[in-house]
Amino acid sequence: MAENPRFPEAIALRSGGITKLTMMDAVLEACPSFVPQWTEFLEEWSDTDDKPLYLALSALARHLIALLAAEDREGLSRVFAVVERWHVEGDSNVKQAATIGLLEDLQNSGLHGSTSPEQFEAFLLPESLKWWRKVERFWNHGEVIRED
Repeated sequence: MAENPRFPEAIALRSGGITKLTMMDAVLEACPSFVPQWTEFLEEWSDTDDKPLYLALSALARHLIALLAAEDREGLSRVFAVVERWHVEGDSNVKQAATIGLLEDLQNSGLHGSTSPEQFEAFLLPESLKWWRKVERFWNHGEVIRED
């Protein structure tokens, strides 16, 4: 891949970093059942270069809640391994999207029917669990979510 200063994401990808342009690749591999929703999202926003990723992450959250209700522990484990990578290897936009775009939606009890947000804690890996707790503290105590 040739370096192109107009596309720093390509440079980050080559060096192993995850960007907002590449973050969904691993989740689609880990969760093939989400591919139709992702495809629909891409079609809906095909005329926009800067796609509203938070809308896609909200759809992913609802999909994960459905997997939780279906007791798909293996599928959830694969996805949360990706979420951990987003928190560890992602650039600042990816880390923020993983926390505010996904974890926060997963904690929204209004999106749950037969499940509860706390059930996701069993699937969270250390870094993601840290950010999950920060979101909880924000909602319960108004504590600002920020890097330590």
